[in-house]
Amino acid sequence: MQNKKIKLTFLTAHLSELPELDQELIAKAKEAFTTAYAPYSGFLVGASVLLDNGEIVSGSNQENVAYPSGLCAERVAMFYAGARFPDAKIKSIAVSVISKNFEVTDVVSPCGACRQVMAEYEEKQEQAIKVILHSPTDEVLIANTVEDLLPFMFKSPLLKKH
Repeated sequence: MQNKKIKLTFLTAHLSELPELDQELIAKAKEAFTTAYAPYSGFLVGASVLLDNGEIVSGSNQENVAYPSGLCAERVAMFYAGARFPDAKIKSIAVSVISKNFEVTDVVSPCGACRQVMAEYEEKQEQAIKVILHSPTDEVLIANTVEDLLPFMFKSPLLKKH
């Protein structure tokens, strides 16, 4: 038996320390969470995706009483980007959250399903996607690739052959 180490790389910063484009992407994510439909959880999530053509598209979480029929903000934004601009590559995604029911003070990471979708887009476009996670306290965590959020992502080139 052999022990192996996995190295994950993250950057932490305050919103004010980020480049202007990353700040704009976070502002769009914050704007997006105002359109969230979250009557059950009160947890509002917004996501904004920057494409290599310069477009920014956003999405918000959309809940449904018949859980799990709702959809997370990250997937809403990424699926919209893929449908609207199928030839564009995703450069980065920013995610911001707030709760109507409790104080959020930490960065919140995307759920496993959203991480897997992001990983699929990263593999499809053969280019890393920067993930910017923003907290209501303006603290930010940045991963330069989805693989740092999901080191054992489900992928197999064999699945595409069938």
